[in-house]
Amino acid sequence: MPSICTPSDGTAASRLEFWRDIVSQSFVPLEALPREVPEFHAELRTAQVGPVQVSVITAEPHGLARGRRHIGSDAPDFVKVTLLLAGHGVLTQGDHQAELGPGALTVYDTRHPYTLDLDQPYTGLVLMFPRAMLRMPERDVARVMATAVPCHEGLGTMVHPFLSGLVRQMDELESLGTSRLGHNVADLVGTLLAEHMGSDRAPGDEGRELLARRILAYMEQRLADPGLGPDEIAAAHRISRRYLYKLLAEEGYTVSGWLREHRLARCRHDLEDPTLAHLPIGAVGGRWGFPDPAHFSHAFKAAYGISPRQARAVRSAPPSVA
Repeated sequence: MPSICTPSDGTAASRLEFWRDIVSQSFVPLEALPREVPEFHAELRTAQVGPVQVSVITAEPHGLARGRRHIGSDAPDFVKVTLLLAGHGVLTQGDHQAELGPGALTVYDTRHPYTLDLDQPYTGLVLMFPRAMLRMPERDVARVMATAVPCHEGLGTMVHPFLSGLVRQMDELESLGTSRLGHNVADLVGTLLAEHMGSDRAPGDEGRELLARRILAYMEQRLADPGLGPDEIAAAHRISRRYLYKLLAEEGYTVSGWLREHRLARCRHDLEDPTLAHLPIGAVGGRWGFPDPAHFSHAFKAAYGISPRQARAVRSAPPSVA
């Protein structure tokens, strides 16, 4: 899509108000906060790649805040990932605060308040997509929120060039990008975050967390089985149902909640894949553990705010963030 710029006329305050409206419509409702600058100008470029919204922002110093009043009970379950390309900023969410410089990546949860203070002219890549696409336990997601992940070491040395390439290809992304590319972007970010979390484990947690990850991997492999339940999962890992519940609760999940969330994410991926457009919607649900089309439709709409049919029809449009 073409870039959106603040007007060249008017006052700095009016341009900041214009910018607030633009970022609120493009991402999630936010407040734009002024800084002491003689002029304020900003530009937004956005492309939709499957379920992932890819944006590049260039702006003069300002602040962004998402408060409790911006977050309704039906707030979308998205994460935002920012890779700073130029400038400096401080992101605060909950008890975490990340100081960001060029090459630093951070992730934040749109379901909770946050502030982003940009005190220098800023250029950044911003990704927004459903939280489930990170494929990380809820506990790990909470730990990594608003922490700076350096991209000059480990997997970051591979992730940074890839994400920078998205910036260079912004004009072609919507025509060339596919739903699969969007999922690859989210997988790559999730892998980088998981590596970062690997250096932040409490001693003694390794055995329990390893078992929990094996259980989640087993559930991932069996998503298509509508009969998969706690008894079979517990038996396969030689633990009691009660201990299974305890392990997953420590990761922030219930068995049924995890299965539902990840099955629906797979369904949405298939509905947005043009190569699967020939499959009836009921068959898409059936292949991921929803044999009853009515139940599938109800669960999908409860999770995403749109029906499976609407998701297929608008697969090339930006996600709803109302």
